[in-house]
Amino acid sequence: MGRVHSIEEVTDVADSNTIPAPVATAVLTHVVRSIVDDPEAVRVDTADVDDDKVMLEVRVGPGDLGRVIGRRGRTAMSIRTVVRAAAANDGVDVDVDFVDE
Repeated sequence: MGRVHSIEEVTDVADSNTIPAPVATAVLTHVVRSIVDDPEAVRVDTADVDDDKVMLEVRVGPGDLGRVIGRRGRTAMSIRTVVRAAAANDGVDVDVDFVDE
């Protein structure tokens, strides 16, 4: 894997030059924080896989992973779809991985 970035929230334009997929990361962070009970515990890390592919890893607080994944993974699939659409603005492909710590 390439560089790994920890993202709290993307709000500054200057930061968007160092983050591989700023729009996708901001959308993912916003959506996940809206779903969980403890939005402050949400952490999104990015890693460059290729020149045009980025891996976004989502970590949430204890007990919130089930809310993010949803029944039969439907919520997770929906989140991935929305984030991939947002990544079109960044000009990259993204993979979203929900990590259990």
